[in-house]
Amino acid sequence: MAEVAELYPAGIHEAIAAGIRSDELTVTTATLDEPEHGLTEERLAQTDVLLWWGHKAHHLVDDAIVERVQARVLEGMGLIVLHSGHMSKIFRKLMGTSCKLKWREAGEKERLWVVNPAHPIAAGIGQYFELEHEETYGEFFDIPEPEELVFASWFAGGELFRSGCTFYRGRGRIFYFRPGHETFPTYYNENVLKVIVNGIKWAAPVQTAELTFGNVKAMEDLG
Repeated sequence: MAEVAELYPAGIHEAIAAGIRSDELTVTTATLDEPEHGLTEERLAQTDVLLWWGHKAHHLVDDAIVERVQARVLEGMGLIVLHSGHMSKIFRKLMGTSCKLKWREAGEKERLWVVNPAHPIAAGIGQYFELEHEETYGEFFDIPEPEELVFASWFAGGELFRSGCTFYRGRGRIFYFRPGHETFPTYYNENVLKVIVNGIKWAAPVQTAELTFGNVKAMEDLG
């Protein structure tokens, strides 16, 4: 779309990367048309947190790559799923539900309320922030009950939406963050970028003992 190309001339992925890259964060990108979608085993092994934005090409993502990403999340890699990535294969696989919702594209104002002010993902954000124009999402959002709800959105047309949700799978942390329609300058908004950076820091791997499965010997004398 010409409108999207004008707004994000280097692509949404590059806009996000440029907005969050810093001395603290080393950021690289991967796209659908790269070999293995740019998500080789070697590259994923070096990745602490993976951001996922997708839209009309969800069905083109190779199932083998989805399995690969899921395995890394279970091992401890963080995953941040943005906007329409709710319908990505990887998010639906990790959630185990349809992840469907209601939507309309009318350029309405979105007010994102911080409903968990103590959560590190909300650090540096006030009680709320607003996006002048965004695509509207509405409940019911068919996801498992979030471990933590950090943001909830209100839209000018009346909808409410759980727009900042966390989940845990294996040793990995997952954050779903709603804003980010491709025809609006959402990924230039300083609050949106701050939330993404906070999400990356929260989702980064935590050093814990390796998980143990299968048959094990008793730690105590069972007589």
